[in-house]
Amino acid sequence: MSSAFQAALLGVVQGVTEFLPVSSTAHLLIASRLLGFKDPGGVFTVMIQLGSIFAVAWIYRARIMDVVMGRPSVAEARRFAAMLFVALLPALVIGGLMSGFVTRVLYNTLAVIAVTFVLGGIAILLIERFRPAPTVHDVDQTSMGKALGIGMFQALAIVPGVSRSGATIMGGLGLGLDRAVAAEFSFFLAIPTLTAAFANSLWKVRHNLTGAQASEIAIGFVMAFVSSALVVKPFVNYVRRSGFQSFAWYRIVAGLVLLAALAAGWGR
Repeated sequence: MSSAFQAALLGVVQGVTEFLPVSSTAHLLIASRLLGFKDPGGVFTVMIQLGSIFAVAWIYRARIMDVVMGRPSVAEARRFAAMLFVALLPALVIGGLMSGFVTRVLYNTLAVIAVTFVLGGIAILLIERFRPAPTVHDVDQTSMGKALGIGMFQALAIVPGVSRSGATIMGGLGLGLDRAVAAEFSFFLAIPTLTAAFANSLWKVRHNLTGAQASEIAIGFVMAFVSSALVVKPFVNYVRRSGFQSFAWYRIVAGLVLLAALAAGWGR
């Protein structure tokens, strides 16, 4: 199987899983192992996320232009931007302190992913069962305190398998956001978060990128963009109707299967 075809498959995996509460990073790491795809330092994994960023930016381009151009009012646009900045801060701090350890150690430990899959699934079931009644029914109604709280949940996703979208969505539900609003807040927060992760990775490898790596990243980017663009809206509609329980059970089953595979000697 050619590396270009592998990059395309991984791009699809990235795009489909980025905005679902199942951890795109974990799926990429597992899929890379299965395909025999080499990704030193997780550079490809992080950089093709830019395709997903572009997809959500395109889908919500009207809202983003409102913020950029100051519509419908400068005060509201500034508040929306400030809200996202406050939510981004915890991830910037924790990422800056721990990204090296996570890349060197946790990215290479499949048992960590298996355990976080299961624990994350259980957490989703518990939050769905015991979450407070929603009081926030529009993203613009999110207070700065709630935005910071969601950002702290997002910081947990530095651990592979936790899921950035899952952590932010569940944090939003726990803080009183409606399901669809929590999902949309997660999408908006993904734009600065994944852009920062992309810029950081690009800076680290700027002198080491080869033509082959660049072409693989380009292919992965395109496939991630297309697949993310196809997933976002149906996902929001699904969770508005049915909630997140199905994703929780998927995580639990996938984690148990991975633990069994590791116990049988796979991945060594």
